[in-house]
Amino acid sequence: MRTATATAAAVLTALVGAGAAAVAAGRYAADAALRPEPGRPLPGSHRLSVHAAGDGRVTLTRSLGSLRPGVHGLDAPGVHAAVGPVLTDAPHGPDTVVRSLLSVSHGSLDPGTRVTLTPQVHLGNPRTALGLDHADVDVPGELGALPAWFVPAARDTWVITVHGLGATREHPMVVMPFLHRHRLPVLDLAYRGDLGAPASPDRLGHLGESEWRDLDAAIRYALRYGARRVILHGWSTGATMALHAAERSALAGRIAGLVLDSPVLDWHATLRGLAAARRTPAAVLPLAVRAAEGRAGLRADRRPPGADPAGLRMPVLIVHGPDDTLAPWEPSRRLAAARPDLVTLHTVRGAGHGAMWNADPDGYEEALRRFLTPLM
Repeated sequence: MRTATATAAAVLTALVGAGAAAVAAGRYAADAALRPEPGRPLPGSHRLSVHAAGDGRVTLTRSLGSLRPGVHGLDAPGVHAAVGPVLTDAPHGPDTVVRSLLSVSHGSLDPGTRVTLTPQVHLGNPRTALGLDHADVDVPGELGALPAWFVPAARDTWVITVHGLGATREHPMVVMPFLHRHRLPVLDLAYRGDLGAPASPDRLGHLGESEWRDLDAAIRYALRYGARRVILHGWSTGATMALHAAERSALAGRIAGLVLDSPVLDWHATLRGLAAARRTPAAVLPLAVRAAEGRAGLRADRRPPGADPAGLRMPVLIVHGPDDTLAPWEPSRRLAAARPDLVTLHTVRGAGHGAMWNADPDGYEEALRRFLTPLM
C-alpha cells in the first residue's frame, strides 16, 4: 500500500512539475512573441542570397520571396538596398531571379550576402531618403516624449502615419511622396518601444491595446499645431491603433478617415504566428498564446478592434490581401461587408504582411487617391 501511495505521489509530483514547466515555457514564449523589436524581420520574411549586383540589377536566389511583385527593401547587417520588379528578360540561371536595383543606401550587395526581403524601402529620414523638408518634433505622450517627423504641406487636414510589427517610422516613408504631392501634411510617429521613444512599463508590446494612446497623443498634437482634422494611416498593429483611436478617443470626431493596411483584427491568430516564429514548441503553443493574451491585456472579455462595425463613424479604406500569413484578411473582408456604406476594401494579391504598397505601388496610390480626395 505504501509503495502504491509513494508511486502515485511521485507521478502526481511529476505531472505538477511538467505542468509548471509547460506554463513557464508558455510564459517565456509569450514574452518572446510580445517583445517589440522594430526592424527585426517578421515571421514569413524571405531570406535570400545575393549572386551578383551591378548595372542597375541584382541577381537573387529564386524563391517565392524573390519573385514577389513590386518594390521592396533588402536588409542585412550593415546593408540596405531597394529593388524593383523582376526583369523577366534578363539572362539568369534556373535557380536565380534578376530584379531591378533601384538604390543601395548602406553597404554593398556582395555575392554571398544573405539578405531579407522587407517592405521597408527607405532608411534615414524624409530629407535624406526622399529630399522632403521635415521637422523633428516631440509629441507629449503619457509615458514621455514621442519622436516624430513632421513633413509640412498646405492643407489643414493632416495624415498621421503609424508603423506596425517589425518596422520603424521609416516604413511609412513609402507613401510620403504621394501624400506630399497632394499637399497633405504628414506626422510620422514613433511610439512606445521604438528607438528614442519611452519603453512600455512591462517592456512588452500589446498589439495596439495600450499603444493606441500614443496615437491619441499625436492627434492632440496635430490639432494643437494647425490641423483642422486628421486622417490616420496605419500598418499592421498601427492600423489596429487607428481603429482603437476611432473607437475610444475623445477626439474621434476630428478623425476624417482611416487607412488600414494589413490590420491586425484577429489577435489570437497573430499571436500564434509570432509565438511559432520564436520557435515555440508545438506542445506549449496554446499556452504561449493564452499567456501572451493575458500579458498583452487582450482578455477574453475584451472585444477586438472592428468587432462592432455599427460603431464606425468615419470612412475607412482597408488595404489587405489573402497572402498575409500574420494578420488574416478574413476579418477585413467581414468588416467591409458589414459596412459597405463606410468601408472600402482594396484587395492586393501576392503581398506579405504590411507590404501592400510594395506589391502594387500604382494600384495602392490610386486607391488612396480615390479615398482621400473627398476628405482633403
